[in-house]
Amino acid sequence: MPEKILIPLHGNDVAPRFDLATEVLITARDKNIANGEEKIVVLSRASAEKLCHLIVTEEVDVLICSGIEEEYYQYLTWKKVQVIDSVLGPWESVLKRFYEGMLQPGDILFDKKD
Repeated sequence: MPEKILIPLHGNDVAPRFDLATEVLITARDKNIANGEEKIVVLSRASAEKLCHLIVTEEVDVLICSGIEEEYYQYLTWKKVQVIDSVLGPWESVLKRFYEGMLQPGDILFDKKD
């Protein structure tokens, strides 16, 4: 069964704060499959509580986010959601690194521009 991953978005990047995201990417992909199911969900308003509810009802396995308050981090880990936090960068790069097994909390994946 594929893992379900949720990433709060700000444009094409991981949202800087979990509680301010108004859209999220939900993807389900087996590590051996190149393409999986991806969908963008637009929320009616930014709310950490609504986002937590969505994560639990969608049965998300992994949350990849940037800044998240301790109480939501604790709640989600209690609900058996793996939280990889303090991650910044374009969601496609973040997801690629996750599937390569290389994503760590604190990773910053923006390209350096000279």
